[in-house]
Amino acid sequence: MEKNNILLYDKPVSTQKFRPDSEDIWNEATPIGNGNMGAMVFGGVQKEKLQLNEDTIWYGNGGRNRVNPEAKDNYLKVRGLLLDGMVSEAQNLAGDTMMPIPDQQRNYSTAGEVWFDFHEEKEAFTNYKRCLNLNQAIVTMDYEIGAREYRREYFASALHQVIALHQESKDKEKVNGCLTLTFFRSNVEKIEKLSEHIISMTVKEGAEGCRYCIMAAIKNEGGTVEIHRDQIRVKEADSFTIYLSIRSDFYQENPARWCREKLESVLKLSYEEVKCGHVKEYQNYYDRVQFTLGQDNSKEEIPVPERLKAMQNGEQDLGLISTYFQFGRYLLISSSRPGTQPANLQGIWNRNEHPAWGSKYTININTEMNYWPAESCNLSECHMPLFDLIRRMLPSGQKVARDMYGLSGFVAHHNTDLFGDCAPQDTVMPSTIWPMGAAWLCTHIWNHYEYTLDTDFLKENMDLIKEASLFMVDYLFENHQGKLVTGPSISPENTYIHQSGQEGQLCIGPSMDTEIVRDLFRACIQGAEITGCEDELTEKLKKLLLRLPELSVGKYGQLMEWAEDYEEKELGHRHISHLYALYPSNQITYEETPELMEAARITLERRLKNGGGHTGWSRAWIISMWARLRDGEKAGDNFNDLLTKSTYPNLFDCHPPFQIDGNFGGTAGVAEMLLQCQNGYLTFLPALPKNWDCGSISGLKAKGAITVSFVWSDRQITSGSILVEKGGRCCFIKPDSIKKIITDHNVSIAYEGQKVICYGEGVYKIQLLA
Repeated sequence: MEKNNILLYDKPVSTQKFRPDSEDIWNEATPIGNGNMGAMVFGGVQKEKLQLNEDTIWYGNGGRNRVNPEAKDNYLKVRGLLLDGMVSEAQNLAGDTMMPIPDQQRNYSTAGEVWFDFHEEKEAFTNYKRCLNLNQAIVTMDYEIGAREYRREYFASALHQVIALHQESKDKEKVNGCLTLTFFRSNVEKIEKLSEHIISMTVKEGAEGCRYCIMAAIKNEGGTVEIHRDQIRVKEADSFTIYLSIRSDFYQENPARWCREKLESVLKLSYEEVKCGHVKEYQNYYDRVQFTLGQDNSKEEIPVPERLKAMQNGEQDLGLISTYFQFGRYLLISSSRPGTQPANLQGIWNRNEHPAWGSKYTININTEMNYWPAESCNLSECHMPLFDLIRRMLPSGQKVARDMYGLSGFVAHHNTDLFGDCAPQDTVMPSTIWPMGAAWLCTHIWNHYEYTLDTDFLKENMDLIKEASLFMVDYLFENHQGKLVTGPSISPENTYIHQSGQEGQLCIGPSMDTEIVRDLFRACIQGAEITGCEDELTEKLKKLLLRLPELSVGKYGQLMEWAEDYEEKELGHRHISHLYALYPSNQITYEETPELMEAARITLERRLKNGGGHTGWSRAWIISMWARLRDGEKAGDNFNDLLTKSTYPNLFDCHPPFQIDGNFGGTAGVAEMLLQCQNGYLTFLPALPKNWDCGSISGLKAKGAITVSFVWSDRQITSGSILVEKGGRCCFIKPDSIKKIITDHNVSIAYEGQKVICYGEGVYKIQLLA
């Protein structure tokens, strides 16, 4: 039975009314979201605010051509200088001719704040408790004023497309409240009263950005309601609910009409109907995976900040680890749903008009990491917005390929935005000129197919994989060793020291590029075979694959990051890009490449010895790397470091500042520690720390449309089941503790040592018994 998975806080968050909250204050608030709308709940008693977001509120708009017009005539010259070892000259030329004009894509913005006043009396409150219930996606707030007990509830409903705040008294006292819409921004265009219960505010985002609407409605049980200026006031009610809806014109519809339809629809329902509908819809996603770890439930009534502090002081808290895993799933459900935009650098929760790194889609690791748990943690539908974005990127990426390189196909660099801008971002030599963004994103299409075996989906998206492959075919060139490599490119976002003593970032043939190209070409070849769209391109890719350089081991026994065995300027760099081959790819495994596995281990140890993993997302990636290396103790230690060194009081990941990729990477890391699918075989508990000695997991997904559940005690599997949803072959390594395997009558089963191979038609189940 899964624990309650409730995040408890025992005091409100101190807020700022006339200026933005600091990072520390904001990261004590609690996130709610329904995929496209989000809010941060601060939990104030007399005065409360919700800081609001909607996933299409972006500064500016699309349609700009930012490609440097000199790039097409000069990138080959940059390549030639790099081949000749003239690194400084190459980078100077690239700085002049390849950097974008202007250098910035558009940035994500905020919908601002709405304010609430409760309780005209200024009496002190007691027995305060604020909880985020992950099982229901509801924030509850209980408190007392004098002898009176109150409850407030908050949630964001995907079913009804509203954010709800409900206030009541537990002992039937009358309740009062006031909502104020205006949030002290200059771009509010209009505020109007639409009915006796609905008020609307229209806002224009800067730089000819979107026009959006924030609309509020109140449903009161008893009492009176008044609307004046930008306020809704309710007096002497038995209870009341305020609903908010937010919409922009990005969706090419009338935002005000859309919001009003949602609010008028929800006002026809009772609060309990809205709440129950929200919970049922949310649990359709959340309840698929249940996870328990350890047997100590005593810490569930301790506030989260105290639990984190205790872990920092060396105490064990297995319950917080399992809750953190589910919190990551909660965040993905709450920030990425079919029909919404994908989770950006902060999911959907952003407090600033101009946030750090634009809160964009950083596609040299961070956006991809956001979706690492989507398939394995049984949230495959939450992956879909990413594919919609890739589709939106395609026309821009084709144009950038032509205008910047004179090549065919689809290219993107290390960032994109809501509008699918694929030109380089920034003028930063360690990151800007990296033409692998589209290629990496398109491997997610194949990853989704591997987990779901959805051939219709694969067929619909094969053109994206082919277009990304087409660009790489044109961009690859033969180096001095006769191998096909990329360049100019970088190993994100690292600096090497050339044999001549020059420091450089631009290079020829970084290992990560080759690894991504190998995965992309294989996906294109296999996908074309499955969907029957083989052509000259796929035949060509089969030949080109053979000419890609193999991964190499350097003088320190490490996996080489660059084509040459350069020294690194920063030995503890946060990016460990060349270990992409270890995770998320599976090009390096103990069974197929034991020498490279050892080199990967040495690489990781060198990074950590010199201070690596100091950002939250980097630490999260390292967890999965240790899991692939089957080192449960190191994986567990790094998970503890993620919680104790890179986690805010509300469990948001600390880069710093907040980035959501560390949350998603941490959740994916737990799944990787418990179950792996390598070389076509499932392995149970491949990287289990000693102190995770007992637990259970149900509903994990594996490649091949397979669902896996199991229980363990004393680090041994005691029972389990494997559900093969689309028939065919299922292979797994039999745990030593399992003595009996039961399959459906239509399943054939064979043994090869510890390997168990099952084959059956249609849906079938395999049971494991100790």
